[in-house]
Amino acid sequence: MQHLHELAKAHLSFLCEKITNRCVGSKGNLSATNFFSEQLENYNWQVERQAFEAFDWESEYACIEIGELVLKAFSSPYSNSCNLKTEVEIVSTIEELKKTDTVDKILIVKGELSIEQLMPKNFVFYNPDHHKNILASLENSRALAFIFIVGKSGFYEGGEYPFPIIEDGDFMIPSVFISEEDGEQLLMHKPKMLKLISRTKKIPSKGYNVIGRQGHGNGKRITITAHIDAKKGSSGAIDNGTGVVTMLLLSELLKDYIGNYQIELVALNGEDYYSVPGQMTYLKNNKDNFSDIALNINIDGAGLNIGKTAYALINLPDVQINKARDVFKQFSGFVEGKPWLQGDHSMFLQFGVPAIAISSEWLLDNLQTQRITHTENDTMSRVDLDKVIELANAICTLIYKL
Repeated sequence: MQHLHELAKAHLSFLCEKITNRCVGSKGNLSATNFFSEQLENYNWQVERQAFEAFDWESEYACIEIGELVLKAFSSPYSNSCNLKTEVEIVSTIEELKKTDTVDKILIVKGELSIEQLMPKNFVFYNPDHHKNILASLENSRALAFIFIVGKSGFYEGGEYPFPIIEDGDFMIPSVFISEEDGEQLLMHKPKMLKLISRTKKIPSKGYNVIGRQGHGNGKRITITAHIDAKKGSSGAIDNGTGVVTMLLLSELLKDYIGNYQIELVALNGEDYYSVPGQMTYLKNNKDNFSDIALNINIDGAGLNIGKTAYALINLPDVQINKARDVFKQFSGFVEGKPWLQGDHSMFLQFGVPAIAISSEWLLDNLQTQRITHTENDTMSRVDLDKVIELANAICTLIYKL
């Protein structure tokens, strides 16, 4: 136990403290995937690296100027730069957006158009029609740029406020976002013209998924997944350094595994990146092989030092359900929770693969109000390493039982 505790602490410290940025395309992200590969190779896992094109993105400065008022703004992630001084229009509904003359103007967007983050326009896993309609209307407006006033009552699972309404490298019109309080200041001036500055930079790069394989089994696989990337501006300890560390502990616990299945440890790269490039690459490379996967176990947000570890059994056959429950009951830190789909296990479910989704009970219960994930608060101080070790031991026990 002490050995695993020291190992878990060292791994998490490397991923979240030595590396300060694991966002896809960054140097830190490349360091993280290299580290994961090396650790698996140390335990004689067969390692595959799946490469994809990506870019890192940096925001240098953003502000809104109207008369003597200068408001700090936030560049929308992956947005293009702009330096504009032009006329302004204000809209709060789709109907207003379609009726207003917005050509070559800066558009202030508020109300129902600015209460939730819009899914990226080319996101394939989940993209509701009303999001598509809003994005298409914004693009068709021929505005030069957008200022989103983010409603405090808005829904965003990431934890930060104000949060970006658009986080999409395929949306080419520049945009920024501001809080409701700053929005009130801006609107008090009844702007007819303003200056908007947003300085950003895109840096071409690459990213990698890393897959470790152990054993041969009966032709079926158990695929354990955790995304290795983190949101820019967050060290990503809970989201999702703990998931990666759990897999690294499993690489030691299962290094001599010979059983009914081939075991895969998959560090997916891009869950917190607009185009989920690692997931898309994994899909492309496995599109004809999902029938070989007997079970996916996905870890995302585990190890929080509040509450228990929650597991959800989704579409498992009865035999697997009974075995999984029997195993988790042997460990005091687990509770069975309701199915949730906001994670990489949804990719497997779409192809008919049963999944066990694992996270922290408190996070799932406070998804709309928590201020940990995707923020600077997501540090090692939030982690209970004993829960991470317990999770690794539980998954190891389950694999041998299946």
